[in-house]
Amino acid sequence: MSEATLQMSKTDRRRIVVLSRVKDGLITVRRAGELLELSYRQAKRMWQRYRQGGAKAVIHRGRGACSNNHLDSELKRAVLQRYGEAYIGFGPTLAAEKLAEEDLMEPISRETLRLWLLEAGLWQRHRRRGPYRKRREPKHHFGELVQLDGSHHPWFGEEHNSCCLMDLVDDATGITLAALGEQETTEAAIRILWALLGQRNQRTYRIPDLPE
Repeated sequence: MSEATLQMSKTDRRRIVVLSRVKDGLITVRRAGELLELSYRQAKRMWQRYRQGGAKAVIHRGRGACSNNHLDSELKRAVLQRYGEAYIGFGPTLAAEKLAEEDLMEPISRETLRLWLLEAGLWQRHRRRGPYRKRREPKHHFGELVQLDGSHHPWFGEEHNSCCLMDLVDDATGITLAALGEQETTEAAIRILWALLGQRNQRTYRIPDLPE
């Protein structure tokens, strides 16, 4: 390979493009690290190499010496060995930063390290827990809280017009009252609420007329 020829991988080309944007003042070094999935220390070290030696300094220092597969295999073996010696139990992000601080090998992204650790059984995926929701205690007395909802549906078949099923539930006792109406209106809501309050001890309900 002549000095005028640079063999670049897809990763090398992306690094050079991103670092050139840093050089032009379009993005910061920290933002470059985020785009390249590198820690801030790794990105800063790569930026220093680029600033001092240009694109050639960013290209993998072992380029042309052996195949990429062999290089990746050796790098992976070295990284996992060092992780097991000094950083066992560290998360991929922190471990990648610690390895970069040693400056003993080619910087690797936290995502690459995470995949290698998973394959080697040195790290486990952690499910992100959802927010804890405490079950609400029901109210102590009838009428403290009622829940009302309306459901529009062709309850008597598709050949008939849709109507609204109004369903009212008392939170304390679980007493439920339902009624059908043409629409989900304020008047319909008041009628079913009045029926629930006036006939809560009965088993059969009748929707009464509103009082004058």
